[in-house]
Amino acid sequence: MINPDIIIVAIVLAFIIISLYTEMLGPAFTFLIGVIVLGIFGILTPREILSGLANEQIAVIILLLLFGDIIRKTDIIDALFDRIFRRTTSYRMFMIKMIMMVAGFSAFLNNTPLVAIMMPYVNSWSKRNNIKPSKLLIPLSYAAILGGCATLIGTSTNLIVNGLVTDQLIVPGLEPLELFDFTAVGLPMIILGSIYLILFSNRLLPERQDAAAEFTDKTREYLVEARIRTRSSLIGKTVEEANLRNLRGLFLVEISRNQERLSAVSPSVVLEAGDVLVFAGDTNTIADMINQETRLVLSQVGMFAKKSHTEVVEVVISQNSTLITKTVRESGFRGKYDAAILAVHRNGEKISGKIGNVKLKAGDVMLLLVGDAFAQLSLDTHDFYLLSRVREFRKLEWYKVLALFGGIALAIITSALGLISLFMALMILMIVIQLLKIASPKDIPKSIDYNLAIIIVLSLAMGTAMIKSGMADLIADFIIGVFKPIGALGLLAGIFMITNLLASYITNKAAAALIFPISVTAAINLGLPTMPFVLVVAFAAAANFITPIGYQTNLMVYGPGGYKFKDYMRIGFPLTIMYLVVCVLMLGWVYGITFR
Repeated sequence: MINPDIIIVAIVLAFIIISLYTEMLGPAFTFLIGVIVLGIFGILTPREILSGLANEQIAVIILLLLFGDIIRKTDIIDALFDRIFRRTTSYRMFMIKMIMMVAGFSAFLNNTPLVAIMMPYVNSWSKRNNIKPSKLLIPLSYAAILGGCATLIGTSTNLIVNGLVTDQLIVPGLEPLELFDFTAVGLPMIILGSIYLILFSNRLLPERQDAAAEFTDKTREYLVEARIRTRSSLIGKTVEEANLRNLRGLFLVEISRNQERLSAVSPSVVLEAGDVLVFAGDTNTIADMINQETRLVLSQVGMFAKKSHTEVVEVVISQNSTLITKTVRESGFRGKYDAAILAVHRNGEKISGKIGNVKLKAGDVMLLLVGDAFAQLSLDTHDFYLLSRVREFRKLEWYKVLALFGGIALAIITSALGLISLFMALMILMIVIQLLKIASPKDIPKSIDYNLAIIIVLSLAMGTAMIKSGMADLIADFIIGVFKPIGALGLLAGIFMITNLLASYITNKAAAALIFPISVTAAINLGLPTMPFVLVVAFAAAANFITPIGYQTNLMVYGPGGYKFKDYMRIGFPLTIMYLVVCVLMLGWVYGITFR
């Protein structure tokens, strides 16, 4: 007779899978309901439900995401990207540089914030070079996944699996995973996966209008001017050679040269140092030009480029504003509001000439670059009303940059050498960045992903329930019965396929938590080494390429790339098969498992 606890756990498991797939209740609430039901029936004790809160790996995940968010809010990564990609104009070369850089970084930085940092730059580069973002964004996500799978800290999925390993309530006696336990499979796949993406992405990915572009087509169009730098590579080139007529999000309206104005700019006009180029553009494209070492510099930025903290905001001039009839130059925005007027939009009316000479009217919308004092100085003004905040920029002094990146590197190295736990190293670094005022203590709680923490804690509890009730044994016996005839490597391949398929249609974290006890139980029952059966779950759950919903970075690029489900299957299915083969063969070779 089947244990009644197994039936209850099976019902809860079915509910979780259906709810996650249909997005009926959301992941956190779904797991909460499931775990509460298990608690009501006495399958889980309160201590077992809450034990995940004391799991060190969950705290490490949260801390890594916090550091990723701190880095994202600075200009460090943007400056690094621009230094790497500044002279890159071809699709193939950009792909090579992007994939190598992202895969390398994501091995040691959590890949979710890394993709969040990189996406705006990829969009900006694609606009400048007239390439659809749909050709680049899926490879960006896949490169982060490939790199993240190569080390313990590269992806939260690996850390979750390590949390399951160290949770003695689930499977007692397992040794915690080391930083480079994943590298034997992860490194070959970075190389093979990168070659595959570089060679086939352009052919397999669609050339599709992205959602952001469709939106900006209908947004406000601003007049903005940019000056050609003294040592710019644009000097001596024609407008056509400089590709200035094909910039996505920007249209070249006229060129001002000394006292001369060139309207209806010809493609054959030769550019000179000091030329002021007047563009019509949208908010995000203009914001992209501010913080990059581009060949152009926005004329109005001036000393604001040296400020440690600035924001781009939109304001509208009020009906009783004292700014009405004044020119931008006469408005005195810098001294009065700690702000520079970057661009002006006048609905239904064409504006021409230099920005400084534009006479302001009621209803004009202005794009401003503002400093820290702007909020206080504009608090009681009736001259304009704030519409939106477009972009935030932070600059760090060199010693703070060194402390942030050097501290993260030192934390990783010392933990890899076993000198100190990664959790303690990151906690010490968190204190250091607070003392150096790299991040505000008030901002830290706002950056914590509480929803993710709840999902992980409750998924650990679900794994405990599957072991306690005997359900893990039952499913493991079934999987063994199906795949045992083709040997131990066949069993590894079967677990990879089941985990990967489940992760593709629910979430990778849920799939790892649900299959982990089954995989380890199967290994124990057959007298096989447990480590490859631990690692195969981590690889299969994280190496998620065939749907947008299984992995967070795939979902992040789904809308901005204008993708459809079939796009992921088309390029991701061959990569998944490649990963399965490499994973099974490398784990078999490293741990001495054969088909027998």
